[in-house]
Amino acid sequence: MPLHKGPAATPSEPTSRLALNPFFGQANPVGGMTDAPPRHRLPDGPLPPASAYQLVHDELMLDGNSRLNLATFVTTWMEPQAGVLMSECRDKNMIDKDEYPRTAELERRCVAMLADLWNAPDPSSAVGCSTTGSSEACMLAGMALKRRWAQRNADRYRAGARPNLVMGVNVQVCWEKFCNFWEVEARLVPMEGDRFHLDAESAAALCDENTIGVVAILGSTFDGSYEPVAEICAALDALQERTGLDVPVHVDGASGAMVAPFIDEDLVWDFRLPRVSSINTSGHKYGLVYPGVGWALWRSPAELPEELVFRVNYLGGDMPTFALNFSRPGAQVVAQYYTFLRLGREGYRAVQQASRDIARGIAERVEAMGDFRLLTRGDQLPVFAFTTAPDVTSFDVFDVSRRLRERGWLVPAYTFPADREDLSVLRVVCRNGFSADLAELFVEDLKRLLPELRRQSQPFTHDKSAATSFHH
Repeated sequence: MPLHKGPAATPSEPTSRLALNPFFGQANPVGGMTDAPPRHRLPDGPLPPASAYQLVHDELMLDGNSRLNLATFVTTWMEPQAGVLMSECRDKNMIDKDEYPRTAELERRCVAMLADLWNAPDPSSAVGCSTTGSSEACMLAGMALKRRWAQRNADRYRAGARPNLVMGVNVQVCWEKFCNFWEVEARLVPMEGDRFHLDAESAAALCDENTIGVVAILGSTFDGSYEPVAEICAALDALQERTGLDVPVHVDGASGAMVAPFIDEDLVWDFRLPRVSSINTSGHKYGLVYPGVGWALWRSPAELPEELVFRVNYLGGDMPTFALNFSRPGAQVVAQYYTFLRLGREGYRAVQQASRDIARGIAERVEAMGDFRLLTRGDQLPVFAFTTAPDVTSFDVFDVSRRLRERGWLVPAYTFPADREDLSVLRVVCRNGFSADLAELFVEDLKRLLPELRRQSQPFTHDKSAATSFHH
């Protein structure tokens, strides 16, 4: 997808203006219409605040309804009290820790809570930070892995050895960005048959003396499945016994790190495994906070090279910082702390279990329709993926996605990556706020579409790459 560009030049462009309703004008309706602002350049003068608000508000009505967006993992509903707290803190800059010491303290408390939740050997010594989301958190974790490898292999690195990172082809695009931006070879394990993510044997097979680490995903965005973190660690333990190679593991728990601790308590995936050196999660996914917050934690200070942490004398305070950006609002961190206090372990367990129950219930009902085959059932992340049954020839997943959009539902349809490009699926993400009542409406709408889809002579999709609606 191209970056944003300016509008193509047309003869009418100088006069292209936003349409202003006469009623928007506070004193002179006609004058307000003639003073309508241009679309693609700054207006010459100001507008009344009510007029500016209404122009923006009306255009945004054409966006999809976020509550009906079953593509996104991002939180789309919070309690009103959280919204009030966020509005009270949106003007606080997280980087100004000396000016906003209580906001900085809430960030520290969140890190400590996550270190305890993820079973750090000594939660008081675990180090971590908030980020703008998991993408930034992954970049920071990758930087730490590369720097530690470079320290251990200084002579070989100076001689031109190229570091590599082992991961499944199903990783989120942020890992490909990391490898590109920081000049690390991405060693991707392809999908094979009904294995849609990284497996232990393949991970160990790709490691060598230049491997900075292995990324294991607790909750693949393609199908909601957990990668076998403990098995991967065991395979790397065996590799070290045979070869002496000591390869650390980073767990990308963007979604699963805020699900598994509450409803998969017996699953060992976190700092209980000595080979796990760092973990990230998205506070704005199953952490239940509006978009804009992620977390990165390291087992101990030894896993985060000190030279990556900058100490800045800023606005009168000595401030350690490890981040890719500088200024950002404190609202999301405050909302995360609010949610931790509000729910506690039992509250999170209830919320995540409800989401999983809804995902599993919908998956069973979709399977019972007979037109679809399930790839996953919502029994790991509250997410399931499905494709059309082998005998269905009149429609495909892209037809289903397109028709559901007519009812307001945003359900991604996409083709799997290399070695399974023959497989196209739909994926449903169940989040807090997607209630049992909404789930019932979704199932009924899907049932209502099927008779017409079955009557098609063939699928309407001619170019699957253009039809895909999965971009994250």
